[in-house]
Amino acid sequence: QVRLVESGGGLMQAGESLTLSCVGTGVSNAIFRINTMGWYRQAPGKQRELVATITSDGNTNYADSAKGRFTISRDNAKNTVYLQMNNLKPEDTAIYYCHLATFDWWGQGTQVTVSP
Repeated sequence: QVRLVESGGGLMQAGESLTLSCVGTGVSNAIFRINTMGWYRQAPGKQRELVATITSDGNTNYADSAKGRFTISRDNAKNTVYLQMNNLKPEDTAIYYCHLATFDWWGQGTQVTVSP
């Protein structure tokens, strides 16, 4: 069974840093490494929105809210994609989801809460 499993969420204070991880299980490394991976988030009462994506060859794309503060990266050998988040703000509070593009697979999400 294919799963994307996010981890690393938590309760943080504004200005702190946090790294999220997403591991693809049940998916071959050959499939994982050729796919664009993404991080999305959904805040209470809002629609899910793009945070960042990374292509198979490492090209990245960020939402304006993430530029300069967040960094997406991947370790294909480990079927893992990361989201390094610096200088967290209360408006970053959301459930963060991992996404594998080609098959439109989603993880279950990990909660990030940032207090002022």
